[in-house]
Amino acid sequence: MIKKNFILFKNKRILKYLLAIIVILISGITIALLQPSRIEIPTERKYNKTEIRKILNKADILFDTDKFDSSYYYFNRALLLCDTNVDYIDYVYALTCMAAIEEIQGDFIASEILLTKTLPYLKKIKKPRFTANVYNQFASNYYYTYDYSNSLLYYRKSLHLKTSSYRKIAVLNSICQIYVKQKKFKLAESILISLSKIKTVCPLDKRTNDFEYSRILDDIGLCYYEQGKPEALDYYKKSLAIKTRLNNYYALIYVYMHIAEYFQQSNPIQAKPYAHSAYLLSLKLQDAPNRLQCLKLLTKTSQGEDLKKYSLKFIQLADSIDRAKKTVKNQFARIKYYSRKDKFENLLFKAQKAENELQLEKEKKRNVISYVIIFFTTLFSLFLYYYLTLKSRREKNHAILESEIRISNELRDKLVSDVYNTITLTQNIDLEKENNKELLLHNLEDIYSKTRNISRENSAIVTDENYATALKEMICGFKTPELNIILNGFDLISWDNLEKNKKIILYRVLQELFANMKKHSHATLVSINIKIVDKNLTIFYNDNGVGTKNSTPNFKNGLQNVENRIKTINGNIIFDKNSEKGFRIIFSFPL
Repeated sequence: MIKKNFILFKNKRILKYLLAIIVILISGITIALLQPSRIEIPTERKYNKTEIRKILNKADILFDTDKFDSSYYYFNRALLLCDTNVDYIDYVYALTCMAAIEEIQGDFIASEILLTKTLPYLKKIKKPRFTANVYNQFASNYYYTYDYSNSLLYYRKSLHLKTSSYRKIAVLNSICQIYVKQKKFKLAESILISLSKIKTVCPLDKRTNDFEYSRILDDIGLCYYEQGKPEALDYYKKSLAIKTRLNNYYALIYVYMHIAEYFQQSNPIQAKPYAHSAYLLSLKLQDAPNRLQCLKLLTKTSQGEDLKKYSLKFIQLADSIDRAKKTVKNQFARIKYYSRKDKFENLLFKAQKAENELQLEKEKKRNVISYVIIFFTTLFSLFLYYYLTLKSRREKNHAILESEIRISNELRDKLVSDVYNTITLTQNIDLEKENNKELLLHNLEDIYSKTRNISRENSAIVTDENYATALKEMICGFKTPELNIILNGFDLISWDNLEKNKKIILYRVLQELFANMKKHSHATLVSINIKIVDKNLTIFYNDNGVGTKNSTPNFKNGLQNVENRIKTINGNIIFDKNSEKGFRIIFSFPL
């Protein structure tokens, strides 16, 4: 198989060089024949601020009505019309809103990339609220990726800006949520209690004032709940009453779930109506992520047929969310691509039209000659292309067939048996018993995890200038509250200079190691050090999971694939067999 892939790669390289030579010859002949006069390419017309603001207003309306895909399109359209020397405020606003949509869709890496583009322009903007919005968005991204230290850093930066009291109170409330996650309950409690005594949070808008006050009460309840204090319920109910009066359905979902969690252990029967109310609201709002959390609560508070019903809905929705995220991510990528493409094609059309009008009569004969030359050289190029394509088609088809067989076997081995056993389990055991219920939930979560891993392992790999971002995103995807990942030397590597096949192999090797660690090692800390040693890219992988002292690693767990991949690029790999605690591997390959 390796030999066949090498032949295919070699054929492609030959084709690449031949086509490059042909293109150079065509360009030289065409330039010599045509000798075009210098043409002034018309510049893009200037868009006025009124037109940009009109597009932004339309995007804002779509955003407020949760039509995020259409809103993203118009924000991106306004962004492309902005002259950053003049319209930098609108430019920063559009980027911040697009970053917020990326965060809502769960693509935190893309959100952070967009926010980074705003930084050079923040010093030009005199109104601090725009800077505060950027900092708050950075902090929110870090919060949802469990990077609480960086999240606190940006919230504190926002807090020090000269913004309104309402904005500062909202930031303090968010900071307290981080303190609760860090189990700094006393600190969070002292701040939240002080905030709850401020009766007028937003003097210009009573509805906003009441909403923020209810949010503070809800967070106090959460802080008390995490400490096991019964006062949590009183604050939850006060917050519920205000949000019910305001008809703020999104906020109601969270407070209903908080109350359901409060009763989950002590009184599941009493918890179920609140979880069900939250579930109905998430259905009404088409809020799939929160609906998934509601279904999880319902499975923990239901029995018998209800448990089966909610468990099946949980599995179906989890798969649907995964597909939707991929679709939306691709859709946003297409929006960016086609917007730039349309802009470029319009300019190109203007330039070509001007050139044709000036040169048509003068160079008609030369064009005919050049077209004949281009026709025959193109015909020769096509012949060469199809010759090499037909020669390698059999190897390609065989490689595709093997890949499909591998994926099919993986699905059969990893999922079919688990799904059948889970169905059999639900039919043969008493689900009213707590132990059986927990066993069913564990099986469902395991099926979902395996499905997600298979999808991730067989997805296409980006190898262009975005490779470094994609690789880091894959690594961060394995990060959980129980697993910390330390990545050293990553940003010191010039990833653009690495060959495409080596990028793919490195990506798959790290993916295989993390998958093996997650399945077998049960580590809580993983360290990856990347260095360049003697013109070789060297990777040191360590985790604190199950050790390998006086034993050979079990290659059936995926490590055989790691060794095979490294050898295909003339690399070396070393397994540490004497590690008492943890797993250690070192591999390198030529740059």
